[in-house]
Amino acid sequence: MPRWSAPLHSCACRSAFRITRKTLLELPDQQPPAPPLPDYPAYQQILAVFARADAPLRARQVCEAMDMEIAPNNINNTRLKLKRLTERGILAETEPGLFTQPRP
Repeated sequence: MPRWSAPLHSCACRSAFRITRKTLLELPDQQPPAPPLPDYPAYQQILAVFARADAPLRARQVCEAMDMEIAPNNINNTRLKLKRLTERGILAETEPGLFTQPRP
């Protein structure tokens, strides 16, 4: 056998590598579970608002339903809470800035 030719087992190794790589690529991504939400009353109030709502809501509408002062800071803080609830699958964002409870 000439020195420059590849050994016979190298083809088998490459084939096994391809199969292993394909298997790994086909495995579902396992993401760690989302951490639980803080037990702040604001989250409970937001969920109560959505329990009563019959349509998707924006952060400003949630603030109004919670009798909060309509100020940019309050709206932004509520929007962040809505995003956190969305990340955990508790709410769904049907379009940018519009939140609702997910339907089963």
